Amino acid sequence: MAPAWPMASAGRSTPQGLAGPHSERGRPWRRAGGRRPRARPGADVSQPRARKWRRGRAGPGCRARLRSWGSVRNRRRGAEPRCRSRLSFSSEARRRVPGMKEILLMGFYQPNEALSRFLVSAQQEFKVPIRYLQEYAALGTGGGIYHFRDQILSGGAEAFFVLNADVCSEFPLQEMLEFWQQHGDMHSFVILGTTANRTQALNYGCIVANAGTQEVQHYVEKPSTFVSEIINCGIYLFTPAIFQHIGEVFQRNQQELALEESSNGWQRAEVIRLEQDVFTALAGSGKLYVYKTDGFWSQIKSAGSAIYASRLYLNQYSKSHPERLAQNKPGGPVIRGNVYIHPTASIDSTAVLGPNVSIGEGVTVGAGVRVRESIVLHGASLHDHTCVLNTIVGWDSTIGRWARVEGTPSDPNPNDPYAKIDSETLFRDGRLTPSITILGCSVTIPAEVVILNSIVLPHKELSRSYKNQIIL
Repeated sequence: MAPAWPMASAGRSTPQGLAGPHSERGRPWRRAGGRRPRARPGADVSQPRARKWRRGRAGPGCRARLRSWGSVRNRRRGAEPRCRSRLSFSSEARRRVPGMKEILLMGFYQPNEALSRFLVSAQQEFKVPIRYLQEYAALGTGGGIYHFRDQILSGGAEAFFVLNADVCSEFPLQEMLEFWQQHGDMHSFVILGTTANRTQALNYGCIVANAGTQEVQHYVEKPSTFVSEIINCGIYLFTPAIFQHIGEVFQRNQQELALEESSNGWQRAEVIRLEQDVFTALAGSGKLYVYKTDGFWSQIKSAGSAIYASRLYLNQYSKSHPERLAQNKPGGPVIRGNVYIHPTASIDSTAVLGPNVSIGEGVTVGAGVRVRESIVLHGASLHDHTCVLNTIVGWDSTIGRWARVEGTPSDPNPNDPYAKIDSETLFRDGRLTPSITILGCSVTIPAEVVILNSIVLPHKELSRSYKNQIIL
């Protein structure tokens, strides 16, 4: 999901003079007399330095970079469908942007078979090349794109979008592109912003912008006192010029490490944070702008926020693609509100689903089942007369007859139009914070038990009821 215009030629690295992990100056382990670190599979540390960057030589092309998260780490259950939802929405946004060419997923998590299957199916579904680039370590929000700048710019990308994967949005990419074309140039960049209330704004990056030009004049990441109600959404439009600014941070990190007695900082030099290290310096320079959106946006920092994000996406589908949602039909289940049912799912006609329910591939729902505000992942089985509320049911899990699985929603204040969902801590005052119930993969819930506000780890077979517990 990234735009494309004529720009750098394939294989190009960075503007002349930038140091990086592929240049001689960007290899601090050599100066320190150490060994070159071994990269994990997929880490692009072996490419030779490319030719000098020249503007306007190649044809159109572009990239989108979606920063990877828990969808790979430990194969966290429920992450793949949420990643697919964001890919789906951003892919639809991509179709509205001319010249969009490729999607790159980045992260430092070890790729596995599940991720490979997901990438293959996503490419077939969204009709766009999708690749996963593995960092050799966690390099921060800026270090990853700097490390893989050769691949991001390959094919002549004139600009690219960066989408952090822990947010959900309607992704107004085309609107950001048009805003950039009107306000910016090849050396300017755009941040997607939205409005939060004064209290919750302290939990995000705060932006002070010129009311007329929308130029960012001041940027503070998670300030201790109120700065602005405009917050950073974690969605950016960059041109290749951003690598010059990231490279300056990289060089500064190297210089600071060289002054330290310890010389094992080869990895730390590449840990770069876009928000603290780059945006703060760019603010007030005339190169950074904010495009404010009134569309939906939310962070996904906890399991509870996943159900809220699912609700936002289903609501958006009801407006943009109502044909994708389930409808009440003769002989079918009772549908209340926005409900998605995978075509391969088997739903009894006496079941009642909704509002805000997502039923995955191959799910079986028995007679008299009630599901509300929940996500049921593929292969799960809900036996007759079960009740599932505010819950994520993991892959291939089973819930017995007449069982009740329920969680506590953690929604934002409905009376505040600018309220955002809070990222609650897992424990409070030594007790598990009431939140949604999560069943890991292949969990078995027996008949006639109650599971309330609990987290059940994968491959557990329960024998009784639980309340406010983590079942290891």
